[in-house]
Amino acid sequence: MAIPQGHKASPWPFVAMIGMAGCFFVYAASGLLAPWYGVVLLLVIWVVLFVVTTRWWTPHPKRTLLLPLVAIVVWFGVITAGEVLFDWTA
Repeated sequence: MAIPQGHKASPWPFVAMIGMAGCFFVYAASGLLAPWYGVVLLLVIWVVLFVVTTRWWTPHPKRTLLLPLVAIVVWFGVITAGEVLFDWTA
């Protein structure tokens, strides 16, 4: 059975999920730079971004590409703020 032209799956959410998977490893490895509570905070942020990515899968497939970029920027900001404000060091 052929898929109608207007109902083809977009490849962009799949690309975004690959990006989110890569971001997960960065977030999970943050234990080398941050204390346990910082890693827990980062993982909660990642889960929120992951849920938004899954919610945008069908209605906004191109917007999902922004979320891995947002995840990396947020990770960098939290790690940098933790280093400056709370003296997190490796």
